[in-house]
Amino acid sequence: MSYLVLARKWRPRRFSELVGQEHVVRALSNALETGRVHHAFLFTGTRGVGKTTIARIFAKSLNCVRGVGAEPCGECEVCVAVDEGRFVDLLEIDAASNTGVDDVREVIENAQYLPTRGRYKVYLIDEVHMLSKNAFNALLKTLEEPPEHVKFLLATTDPQKLLPTVLSRCLQFHLRRLGEEQIAGQMRRILAAEGVAVEEGAISQLAHAADGSLRDGLSLLDQALAFGGGGLTDADVRAMLGTVDRGQIAGLLDALTLADGARLMQVAADVAGFSPDFGAVLDALAQALHRIQIHQLVPGARIEAEGVDVPALAARATPEIVQLWYQMAVNGRRDIDFAPSPQVGFEMTLLRMLAFQPDDGAEPACAPAPARGAAKNPVAAAPRATPRVQDAPLPPVSQNAPTASAAPVAVPVPAAPGESFVVASAGRVEIHDNDSWLAALQACGVAGPARELGANLRFVAVRGDALCVHLPAAVAYLKSPLTVAPLCEALARVLGKTLRLEFVEKPGEAGVETLADRRRSQARQQEIAAHDEFSNHPLVRDLVAEGGKIREDSIRPRGSAG
Repeated sequence: MSYLVLARKWRPRRFSELVGQEHVVRALSNALETGRVHHAFLFTGTRGVGKTTIARIFAKSLNCVRGVGAEPCGECEVCVAVDEGRFVDLLEIDAASNTGVDDVREVIENAQYLPTRGRYKVYLIDEVHMLSKNAFNALLKTLEEPPEHVKFLLATTDPQKLLPTVLSRCLQFHLRRLGEEQIAGQMRRILAAEGVAVEEGAISQLAHAADGSLRDGLSLLDQALAFGGGGLTDADVRAMLGTVDRGQIAGLLDALTLADGARLMQVAADVAGFSPDFGAVLDALAQALHRIQIHQLVPGARIEAEGVDVPALAARATPEIVQLWYQMAVNGRRDIDFAPSPQVGFEMTLLRMLAFQPDDGAEPACAPAPARGAAKNPVAAAPRATPRVQDAPLPPVSQNAPTASAAPVAVPVPAAPGESFVVASAGRVEIHDNDSWLAALQACGVAGPARELGANLRFVAVRGDALCVHLPAAVAYLKSPLTVAPLCEALARVLGKTLRLEFVEKPGEAGVETLADRRRSQARQQEIAAHDEFSNHPLVRDLVAEGGKIREDSIRPRGSAG
């Protein structure tokens, strides 16, 4: 009994049948129609996005009996032979298993002979980055100046490993990862043609699990059809992939936003009852948090809810805590293999999220009751995350407001999650020129995007109760209520009075340094000092005197990253 897997049965045979990659198809089609066909092409991209398929269609287009063109007939003996993998003038070479120089020499020697049946002899070298350095060197001359009847089609998933001399001899096309909707659409067309009954949720799950690879998606589809006995249901695919019902993800988020520890652990136990892939559960949790954050920060954006009440959850959680939970979900996914067991790692990630709740003075809508014999403080009384920054504008400073009685203020230094805040005392600061502006920025201790906003603001002037600053257009994206408000709050604590920032169009006096400029200057000075120290080392001088060369890009100041 013979069965042809879906990925082979439904492999595209014409450019018009390809899913995605329109930018590549357009370029190749124009080249074929105008007769401007290069002698060497390099197709790059992740697995299963169509590199080999495009190369085979291109070989048919060059050798079709009806003539060279972008649309091979698909019916002549050449087209049929290519589709069936038996066209003698299409030589497919797997570089992963033919890496040596002897294999390449055989290709070079055979390239000089005319094609047997077609117009062109086409060499398709898959995973070309696996060739040895000697094999590449042997191929270079032929790759640059091949006989007129030879075309080279190279495919790789890792173009960074190719020599620049190889890249310079090829026209390079990067094939993009396919979107979930593109993969799902192709699955729907195939299932309709195959006459298979299907639930839409099952297709969505498979398209997501395909991770941008249509071939992987069709392999999973084959597996799901076998698992379901020829049918395709949401529940069967969920069981096969080890994923959880979207309602359970909603239950976890609902319990978190209500700080209900007992319910959170009950939902976690229900999830564990299905023996899922706990890493995939954390992935789904992170995706839901991503949708919640978009709803909070990008009004009007179209969001696929997928079983999660995004507006309700977005209203109960601050943007800051959603960011924190997302980071915890991603880190928990990464660290799950190091936990005593995947379930323990999953549950500890949830408990970590529960421990960091927004503390804005209000109790959660549904606080958990303490267990019998337990301490009176509920789980929600665990260490808190950074208090929510209020979005309300700060009041302007009065010209006659008293200033002499301002007491020293406490400046919080941001700490990592799970650590206490270190509080330092700062005296009153006045801003009257660029130096005092930079000093105030350094003293305020603001972190994250607000810190980057401050570092890129250029001091212009102080006009009454307003501090006038200029933000270059290149970093205009840093300006938002979520960055301006915390920066103003932090500066106000240092100044001992409220602050109003006024953004102006013109940058003011030329040559005014920003905090970012100063950091770059200091980093450059450190690099120069490190280079001088390294170059003047006696051992290095001796090596250079003997013909050695210093790689300038390899020198780093002590303590720097990389």
